[in-house]
Amino acid sequence: MNRFNYVITTDTCCDLPKDYLKEKEIEEVSLYYNMNGTLYGNNQEMDIKEFYDRMRGGEMPTTMAANPEELEEMFEKYLSVGKSVLHLAFSSELSSSCSNAMVAARDLNEKYTDNKVIVIDTLAASLGQGLMVYKAEELRQNGKTIDETAAWLEENKLHFCHQFTVDDLNHLYRGGRVSKLTAVAGTIIQIKPILHVSDEGKLIPIGKARGRKKSLTALVDNMQRTMGSYRDKNDIVFISHGDAPEDAEYVANLVKERFGIEKFLINPVSPTIGAHSGPGTIALFYMGEKR
Repeated sequence: MNRFNYVITTDTCCDLPKDYLKEKEIEEVSLYYNMNGTLYGNNQEMDIKEFYDRMRGGEMPTTMAANPEELEEMFEKYLSVGKSVLHLAFSSELSSSCSNAMVAARDLNEKYTDNKVIVIDTLAASLGQGLMVYKAEELRQNGKTIDETAAWLEENKLHFCHQFTVDDLNHLYRGGRVSKLTAVAGTIIQIKPILHVSDEGKLIPIGKARGRKKSLTALVDNMQRTMGSYRDKNDIVFISHGDAPEDAEYVANLVKERFGIEKFLINPVSPTIGAHSGPGTIALFYMGEKR
């Protein structure tokens, strides 16, 4: 247990490195996925490269939300020793994990009166959610109370921007994110969609580019367009990828050249999200005036 009077928890869709979570004592609950009849998550993990290679080979995983009983067990572990819990959940528009966490919190808040669980619907995904966790931990380290940190997150969560592109539209089609016509036509003429996570926490197509390099440049163009007065607030930029580390580094170099930002956190997209976005996904996360 850490020395603070509250802990921060999240779920595996935050895509933060395990070493970081361990160092900061931030616990995450698993969102599970099934591949070829085997259930993965929690202590049953698959190597991330193997996961994407199997997707490239045609295997299609299915996913499920965070388990309500596991959420309640995680929260109560801290409540029972006098700690409050600030939980940052995967967007409610993309999973029922957030509503499951809210139900668990409501029940436990009736049982425990001296401390509490606060659930934040991040309206975010992948390292967009991870960047919110990172900022929340900074606030906690700087002595902010659970209520102050929660209030800051609620006031600022629509300033956490997500720009991403995928290499294969068919994965988004399977998940209902684009139409079949868009997927087929885009694949034939090498159109790469540019998407973002909206103010409502949904995945929304906002543009397209012909060819991979142009799509990666478009992410940084959109960053320039939406960052505005928040440019100085970006002391670090997060980038996640679907087993495409070279392209992630390419985007990091573009950001560095254009904005002078030197600090990056680059990490793979977790299987639960990668099951829908597919291999080759590149996502860019930062703070801006608007999403």
